[in-house]
Amino acid sequence: MTLAAAAPTLDTLETPCLLLDEARMTRNIERLNGLMAAHGVQLRPHLKTPKSVEVARRVMSTPQGPAAVSTLQEAEQFAAAGVTDLLYAVGVSPSKLDRVLALRRRGIDLTVVVDSIEAARAVSARARQAGDAIPALIEIDCDGHRAGVQPGDTAQLLGIARALHEEGACLRGVMTHAGESYGCRSVEAIADMAEQERSAAVSCAQAIRAAGLPCPVVSVGSTPTAHFARSLEGVTEVRAGVYVFFDLVMAGLGVCRVDDIAATVLTTVIGHQADKGWILVDAGWMAMSRDRGTARQPVDQLYGLVCDVDGKVYPDVLLAETNQEQGIIKLRPGSDAVLPDLPIGAKLRIVPNHACATCAQHDAYEVVRPGATEVVAHWERFRGW
Repeated sequence: MTLAAAAPTLDTLETPCLLLDEARMTRNIERLNGLMAAHGVQLRPHLKTPKSVEVARRVMSTPQGPAAVSTLQEAEQFAAAGVTDLLYAVGVSPSKLDRVLALRRRGIDLTVVVDSIEAARAVSARARQAGDAIPALIEIDCDGHRAGVQPGDTAQLLGIARALHEEGACLRGVMTHAGESYGCRSVEAIADMAEQERSAAVSCAQAIRAAGLPCPVVSVGSTPTAHFARSLEGVTEVRAGVYVFFDLVMAGLGVCRVDDIAATVLTTVIGHQADKGWILVDAGWMAMSRDRGTARQPVDQLYGLVCDVDGKVYPDVLLAETNQEQGIIKLRPGSDAVLPDLPIGAKLRIVPNHACATCAQHDAYEVVRPGATEVVAHWERFRGW
């Protein structure tokens, strides 16, 4: 008789590795689901943060979706798992349209995004050749953050709309993303940004409809604006991604608390430099990423907050510097706290600045629950384009 292998524990896991607190994740999902239900708007979760089929199944409203992705590799992976309603929420290049069509031939309702007449005509031309009216959303620039049509440029907006609707593709609607919400300094400013986002998308949708063209979808979204929108009138769906795990950037914005952050990196103490006030760990930038998103916030968390193995934050103890495979833990500059006395081999958790970037460094989640040392599941995640 073969005995089953013992389940791994926090003490036996090889480090560095990615931990996922299932209870925190569930709480975060339920919070945003409740807000969207109160607004009466559909949530289209963005799966770029988890890149995991197991997480997707917990965050989508049905096994088929809806969901958003940021790469075609994500679309292919989730399609293989049975997700059929997908938005590829990045401007599509002509070279990728064959992969889009391959997914659509498999029965995947995959929508693409364009923000120029040139791109719209490329989609329409390939759609005509394939005999498949590829659906597309027009991206609107609501805040100068990234791509998109200016909300007041009606001529360009309608030119793109007609290039899609009249030349072979399917004009499905408009979308926008208030990326500048990440730079807000108060919840009130986030709420103002949410209204700016909503107004830009809705006004463009109205202009398209006034020209006699279809615009059934009005899609907006970022994690901050999704949580603090005062109104979503005229919006048909909201997209958000990092809310599933949250991170220190979101905590710095006031969108969540530190103890809502579900994804952390487990690391091991590997040395000390007592005269320098350093503790060395085996989590460097290869485990944490180089993302320093909190550097632009009032409180800079450097490379992450340090917690004990159970997830309790050590006050003013930070992952202050990183090399490729080593991290240096120090006290926050100016703090009168004391570094914890941690022997070599002690396990710690590091709370990341940016969940998307840190998770992207790892191939799987080790799923844990509060107050327990056992790992309850191992969920694969994927990378690439």
